[in-house]
Amino acid sequence: MATLIPILQPFFSSITESQAPISTQTSDNHPHTLSRRDVVSLSSVSLLFTLSPIDPVFAFGISGPKEWLKDQKKKSSRFLLAPIDASRESLRSVYLSLTTRESDYTDKDLESLQNLLRTSARDCVPKERSSLVDFQSMTGVEVCTFKLVVKNAASLLDDKDPVKLEAETILNDVIRSFGSLIVLTNGIGMNLPSDREKIADAVMEAISYLDKFEKSVKDCLEI
Repeated sequence: MATLIPILQPFFSSITESQAPISTQTSDNHPHTLSRRDVVSLSSVSLLFTLSPIDPVFAFGISGPKEWLKDQKKKSSRFLLAPIDASRESLRSVYLSLTTRESDYTDKDLESLQNLLRTSARDCVPKERSSLVDFQSMTGVEVCTFKLVVKNAASLLDDKDPVKLEAETILNDVIRSFGSLIVLTNGIGMNLPSDREKIADAVMEAISYLDKFEKSVKDCLEI
């Protein structure tokens, strides 16, 4: 008697188990500021999905992979925008100190203020980078956090897309304003009212550019 050979179901069977969607919500329900490594990882994930073969769910669904990625970017936008908000808050604290403090600034106070400004610049001012970060930049690694933000937000846009070009233009203004601000604090006293006013005006200019930059990033994300 002939023996029947069972036919195993292929791994590409049309019968698939439903999977729960991946949630970007953290367990403590609080947003976390992205580090430069986080932004790079997010960009890599976007690229991976862009280059991956089309999944059957996209083949039979209403929206394609690009629309799905766009939706995921919108959901994670608060993480992407976090560095901008953090820098803006730091600048506001500097401005408050400059406009309300009555006592003189010591050398230590001035150093602390300059360090806060450098941190707010997010390694986007080449002359103010640490030796390690500067070495990374020379090896081809992008170290400017704001540039990584634009790269991620505009990754689904064409290189000549007006929205992307606008974001890159405003980013250059942001970097320039931070550079001018840091140079100003390096070459000016802090105890004369006129000097404090000059620095305060430069801080407000940087905040204004950050506001415009944030809007341009949101435009890239369509939020």
